[in-house]
Amino acid sequence: MSVRQAWVVREGATAAAWFDVRLTFADGARLEALAVLSGQGVRVEDVRARPPLSLDDLAVLAEWLESPLFDACVPDGSGTASPGSRRARPAWPGGREERRLVAREYRAAREEGGDPVLAVMRATGHGRRRSLRLIGQARDDGFLAPRRARR
Repeated sequence: MSVRQAWVVREGATAAAWFDVRLTFADGARLEALAVLSGQGVRVEDVRARPPLSLDDLAVLAEWLESPLFDACVPDGSGTASPGSRRARPAWPGGREERRLVAREYRAAREEGGDPVLAVMRATGHGRRRSLRLIGQARDDGFLAPRRARR
């Protein structure tokens, strides 16, 4: 289960935030949804599932998504963000764990047919050059296959 904020659009005093929601079940089934938090509430705009959802599964979809979306959308009021910070970068571990997570994001994007570098950029909050460096380090550590065969 993962919920990530994809982007925020501000217009005047109002804002709408989009969230990517991914669920993986024990039997290997996967569900991806795009949810929007705005002044009117939370809406689910897009749902993709493999294998396709049955009508019974669609009936319980709201129950599956309710708790993770609530946790991601509703601020906890803990005041963890410093008022002087200009960039909001997601919490991300460093070192070997960082390279393992970079490899996971890279492989997931490749399997879905997306841009793996862009997926790493979104996950880490780093720019393209730093993300490419992290991907190279993940290759060097053996988390990803080598780019080309060495002779």
